[in-house]
Amino acid sequence: MNELTVELLAVPKAVPEVRHALRDGGPDLQLCVSELLANVITHVGEGTPVTLHVRATADGRTRVEVTDPDPRVWPVLRDATGEDETGRGLALLEALSVRWGVEQAADRKTVWCELSG
Repeated sequence: MNELTVELLAVPKAVPEVRHALRDGGPDLQLCVSELLANVITHVGEGTPVTLHVRATADGRTRVEVTDPDPRVWPVLRDATGEDETGRGLALLEALSVRWGVEQAADRKTVWCELSG
């Protein structure tokens, strides 16, 4: 996959649809995209319009970007315990990706990660 851009609503039924579209990218890519979409659903709100952008980088990595319209809701890496039912999404992202981060603009934010090729 060289590049994919999809505009969608962050709703639970969109997650398996996007995972299916990215099946050729492998399970790590699918999991990272799932976690990024789940974070929007949980922390920004179900039905939020998002843009998913996946592309190959010049250095052979795969870059995933999920952009939503709320620059105020910032992702926070938590230290979930074995008894916590939530809070592992960004830890999974950190474990699977080479690097990840957030880019903020006045009217949106983009959470991104890069996976090794």
